Amino acid sequence: MPGAVSTLVSNSWDVINFVVNEGNGVKGLAELGLKTLPKQYIQPLEERQSLSNVVPENSIPIIDMSNWDNPKVAESICDAAEKWGFFQIVNHGVPHEVLDNVKDATQRFFGLSAEEKRKYSKEQSSTNNVRFGTSFNVQEEKALEWKDYLSLFYVSDDEAAELWPSVCKDEALEFMKRSEFVIRRLLEVLMKKVNVKEINETKELLLMGSKRINLNYYPICPNPELTVGVGRHSDVSTLTLLLQDQIGGLYVRNIDGDSWIHVQPIGGSLVVNIGDALQIMSNGRYKSIEHCVIANGSKNRISVPIFVNPRPGDVIGPLPEVLESGEKPIYKQVLYSDYVKHFFRKAHDGKDTVEFAKI
Repeated sequence: MPGAVSTLVSNSWDVINFVVNEGNGVKGLAELGLKTLPKQYIQPLEERQSLSNVVPENSIPIIDMSNWDNPKVAESICDAAEKWGFFQIVNHGVPHEVLDNVKDATQRFFGLSAEEKRKYSKEQSSTNNVRFGTSFNVQEEKALEWKDYLSLFYVSDDEAAELWPSVCKDEALEFMKRSEFVIRRLLEVLMKKVNVKEINETKELLLMGSKRINLNYYPICPNPELTVGVGRHSDVSTLTLLLQDQIGGLYVRNIDGDSWIHVQPIGGSLVVNIGDALQIMSNGRYKSIEHCVIANGSKNRISVPIFVNPRPGDVIGPLPEVLESGEKPIYKQVLYSDYVKHFFRKAHDGKDTVEFAKI
């Protein structure tokens, strides 16, 4: 086996074939017992050094949601969205059992054989709405990311029941459904601060007309200091609601741009972050912040984000209510599907995608 592993690692095509085409993913690569990181995963020096300035004592805001009607809660949410772009919520109302179940379901899916997981790959999946993959954009990346994922785009309960993997579909759906009221309340608070008094049906479709849930798996890495789990980026969503396990590894760029903050896991909490779509719709008041995930040398890590988005055919730009006072728009009107395609056709590149929408 050591000889076979050495041959695999030394041959660029074999690594890609093993990880991507054969459906083994990075998890399969890690389970070969590699002692050194394959060269395809070694990030440029500047990416590896990007976390050299971590502020250990700093923390993103932690907001107790047990009393939604308290004006101070609304104030804290809006303040965090403007000054941090990230915050954690506790006592949010999503049962801990639901959170534990979807984490267990994530472990079950990635515990399947390569042959089973490959049924959901780009080449074999019966729908574009279910996708098992690895890294971010294998064709465009100079160095691959140390991550596997299952991405589930929600269309309807019936489609999910029929096409999502049986080992995780019920738990993923339940997490999405039990989180919906949290997402709606957060958006109501954030919209009210930018003069949108109520979220009618049209606004609701614009803000949260499509949803996607990812099950992410970050295997133990032989040289974590040489690679990343996820490269620097901001999300293209309206809002992202993230469940992370207790391993840690999510880092957020401080809004000053000069340092990074580790998002310390809190049992039962959910991480909320502003996406590019909401930054654009709020004309820059709410900030989508660059973040990344580091690799871990001793433990496997999982996370489960829910991405709440406009619909692909929606046009996004600064909301009329935001501009009512005479504020000048800093973003143009953009077809959301064009914005998303621009994001996914390249490697992760920090906050560069939002420049696509600037006037």
